[in-house]
Amino acid sequence: MDLGIAGKWALVCGASKGLGFGCAQALAREGVNVLIVARGAEVLQASAAKLIAGSEGKTGAEVQFVAADITTPAGREAVFKVRRDFDIVVTNAGGPPPGDFHDWDRDTWIKAVDANMLTPIELIKATVDGMAERGFGRIINITSSAVKAPIDVLGLSNGARSGLTGFVAGASRGKLASRGVTINNLLPGAFDTDRLKGVMQGAAQKTGQAVEVVMDARRKSIPAQRFGKLEEFGAICAFLCSQHAGYINGQNVLADGGAYPGTF
Repeated sequence: MDLGIAGKWALVCGASKGLGFGCAQALAREGVNVLIVARGAEVLQASAAKLIAGSEGKTGAEVQFVAADITTPAGREAVFKVRRDFDIVVTNAGGPPPGDFHDWDRDTWIKAVDANMLTPIELIKATVDGMAERGFGRIINITSSAVKAPIDVLGLSNGARSGLTGFVAGASRGKLASRGVTINNLLPGAFDTDRLKGVMQGAAQKTGQAVEVVMDARRKSIPAQRFGKLEEFGAICAFLCSQHAGYINGQNVLADGGAYPGTF
C-alpha cells in the first residue's frame, strides 16, 4: 500500500533507538524526509547513518539529525533552527523511572510532567498551525499502555501521560480536524526495548528474582506470548501518519499483543 506521504517532512523525537527509531525507520522507508532528535550525539549519528545506508536510502528520503534534549526550551529551539515546518511530528521522550510514589517529591513530578505532557504540547503548539495552513498534518504521541491499564510502579508515567491524553482528546476535536490535521496517541505495551529491560530489572530487584525469570513471566502474560518488535510499532505509526488515516483522530491506539483485558 502506498501511504501517500513520500516527500513530506517528519520530526521524530527520541529516535536514536527503541520505538522512536522504529517510527523513523518506517517513515523513511515510505519516502518521508526525517529529522531525528535525541540527547546522545554518538548513538544518534549512528542511527542516522543506519537510516541512510539501509533500504530506506533507496526511497530518496533525506535524513537529518539534531543532538538535543527535546524536553527543554533550548533543545526545541535547536531543532526548529534546523527546520521550522513539519508535516508529521512524532513526540517521544524517555519515560520517568519506576518506583514508590512515597519517594517522589515535587521536583520529581514536575520533571515527569514536563517531559511526558508539556513537551508534546509545546511541539504541537509549534507545528499545527503550519500543518493546518497546508491542509495536512499528523501528530503521533508515543505514550504507554499504562494510560489504559496503570502499572503501580510507573505512577509518574501514569499521571503525566494521562494528562497528555486528556489534552489531546480536546485539542484533536477542535478546528484543526476540519483542516486535515489529526492528533493521535500510540500506546505501546511490552516491546523489546531498553525501557522494558530497565523496568524488568527494577521488578527483579524488588522481588528478589532473576531478571530472566521476571522477563519470562511478563512474556507469558501476553496473549501473543512474545514482546513486540520495533518494526511492528513503526508500521502502525507510519499508517497513522498516512493519507489513508485522515478519519482516525483523537484516538488511543493500543499495541500490546492483546494484553489489555478490557473491552473498551
